[in-house]
Amino acid sequence: MTDEKNISLEENHLIAERRTKLSAIRQRGNAFPNNFRPDSFTDALQTELGAKTKEELEALHRTASVAGRIMAKRGPFLVLQDMAGRIQLYIDKTHAQAEEIKSWDIGDIVGATGPVHKSGKGDLYVLIESAQLLTKSLRPLPDKWHGLSDTETRYRQRYVDLIVNDDVKRVFRIRSIVIDAIRDYLTDHNFLEVETPMMQVIPGGATAKPFVTHHNALDQRMYLRIAPELYLKRLVVGGFDKVFEINRNFRNEGLSTRHNPEFTMLEFYEAYADYRNLMDRTEEMLRYVAHRALGSAQFCNTVRNEAGDIIEQTHFDFDQPFARLSVFDSILHFNPDITAEQLSTPEGARAIAGKLGIPLKNSYGLGKVQIEIFEKTVEHRLIQPTFITEYPTEVSPLARRNDNNPFITDRFEFFVGGREIANGFSELNDAEDQAERFRKQVLEIVAGDEEAMHYDADYITALEYGLPPTAGEGIGIDRLVMLLTDSPSIRDVVLFPHMRPQH
Repeated sequence: MTDEKNISLEENHLIAERRTKLSAIRQRGNAFPNNFRPDSFTDALQTELGAKTKEELEALHRTASVAGRIMAKRGPFLVLQDMAGRIQLYIDKTHAQAEEIKSWDIGDIVGATGPVHKSGKGDLYVLIESAQLLTKSLRPLPDKWHGLSDTETRYRQRYVDLIVNDDVKRVFRIRSIVIDAIRDYLTDHNFLEVETPMMQVIPGGATAKPFVTHHNALDQRMYLRIAPELYLKRLVVGGFDKVFEINRNFRNEGLSTRHNPEFTMLEFYEAYADYRNLMDRTEEMLRYVAHRALGSAQFCNTVRNEAGDIIEQTHFDFDQPFARLSVFDSILHFNPDITAEQLSTPEGARAIAGKLGIPLKNSYGLGKVQIEIFEKTVEHRLIQPTFITEYPTEVSPLARRNDNNPFITDRFEFFVGGREIANGFSELNDAEDQAERFRKQVLEIVAGDEEAMHYDADYITALEYGLPPTAGEGIGIDRLVMLLTDSPSIRDVVLFPHMRPQH
């Protein structure tokens, strides 16, 4: 018999035992009471009483009511875990409930009231005066919940992962702080938080394959949004000069360590600003967020082997100025064998791509070929915080052309740790230019590109009323949290990531 089968049989036996216990509790009365009210979290008790001596606590007789899940049993001691931390419970063997409490299992949710004392080892504990079983746990908690073999199960059963893994709790606490910090920074700088439609008649604001649905009452095809961009810029047209949305977007793309079909983005727009102002603001905001979430702008990312040993470390310091480099110059910087002359012509760029084994379509212009070379040879090497600027117009259908060079736009992407974190640009506010670019995108759709943009006539109408000079940006929250928490996969920072079905 395999170890896996043995574990399964043992688990089934334990579940059967617990169901028997639950049945007995039902016969005695209400098995799932809802009348216990805790008055203290464990971390607050540690803060308030942790420094006091054993004698001081006995004299103080500070009574506390705590509730949570039993994580361990050590003789007369139970280790209780709530959302804030852990504390021990102690039951005297002469207590009227001693036998009942002895029958409780690891995983059970209980409430207890009594004075807070300190053990000989210096640990706080609640001396149980009264206690109550609130929820019987029918499934035993895993003894070990780490290692590569359990990774998929952790994602599928995040509730168990959160119960037993403190590091996972930390990641999601940091994620919450990151979002709070972004919101605080922007509202402190007079940005208005707004909400825009999740279902759209025309999927716009990005190049991505959308999810398609159908609204029965309107008898109309609709799309889950791939980005809120065009709606947010409509609001700038309407007179809200500074707006932002922390939003969910949906893109019908593959799964990877950096892609989940449903993800969270920050998008913000600022009238009377350009992409250079946005880079300055982004640098300032990310510095603020790092200090809020981590207590410091210095942090590191690690690469580990299958055994969990660190084999590589990368240190970051967001207090230092971020590098700024154009797409063109970055290709030359990381590819010393490529000359500016070669990269500047369609024939030369296509020859470079051919040597690199990059497949190209006949429809690709010079700008698109340059971006393909950039993505192949540069992106993954942008480890330290870097703004890559001057993206070709061909791949930037919503960005403003550069005043001095119409081949490029006033656009940047922000990279760190080899990942794109943000995309921002001076917005295209020329309605006729925008209409023409939409028409070119429609030709791409006709040619079979499922990610090309649709023609949005209402957005063109909005631009015809007049969009002030504006700059806008999107930041991938999930990828930012991956960076700040040293998480190797987007699934580590999404509470319930999408998974392939189990067979």
